[in-house]
Amino acid sequence: MNPEIRIFLKQLEEHAQAHDAREPEHSRKLLNLEPETAEIVSILARSSRARHILEIGTSNGYSTIWLAASVGPEGGRVISIDRSREKHRMAQDNLLTASLSQYVDLRLGDATEVIQTLPGPFDFVFFDADRISAPGQLTHLLPKLAPQALILADNVLSHPVEIAGYLAMVKSLEHLQHVLIPVGKGLSVAFADSR
Repeated sequence: MNPEIRIFLKQLEEHAQAHDAREPEHSRKLLNLEPETAEIVSILARSSRARHILEIGTSNGYSTIWLAASVGPEGGRVISIDRSREKHRMAQDNLLTASLSQYVDLRLGDATEVIQTLPGPFDFVFFDADRISAPGQLTHLLPKLAPQALILADNVLSHPVEIAGYLAMVKSLEHLQHVLIPVGKGLSVAFADSR
C-alpha cells in the first residue's frame, strides 16, 4: 500500500479515537475498524483478488480507504453504503484526500433497501453496520454473490447478542466455510463456494 495512504489512515485512526472519546451520542461516533482488523480485511481482499466489493457501513470512509487501496489499482471497485448524510460527506472528503474516490461508489440510504437495487455479482462483502439487519441483508445478497466470494462481518466478539442471528445464518448455509478470527472486536470470515 502507498506509504502516503498509510500516513493518512493513521491520521484518521487518531482523529476517530479522539472524536469517539468525546462524542456522547452513539450514532454520531465513527466506530472505525481496529487497525489490525483493517490489515486482515485488506490482506483478504488483495489475496482473493476481489474486484466487486460491497461494504455495508461506510462511516467516515476509513475501512473504505483500506478496501479501495487494496483492490482499486488492480481494477477493483467498492460500493459502500451508509445511512448517515454527515458520515457520507466525511467519507467523500476522505476518499478525495486519499486520491481513491475513482474506485468507490458511495451510496446514501438504508442498506437493506439499497442492497435490493444492486445487481452484483459481489466477490467480497463486508458487514460493518447494523448487525441486527445483517441476516436479512445477507438473504438479499446470496443470489448476488459470485461463484466464489468472501463474506466478512466485524464486531462478533464485541456485540455477540446483536450478531447472533447473522452468525447462526452463516453457520447454517452448507456452501459456506466459516471461521471467527479473534482480532480487534472479532471478525467473522466466511467463504462461499457455489461452483
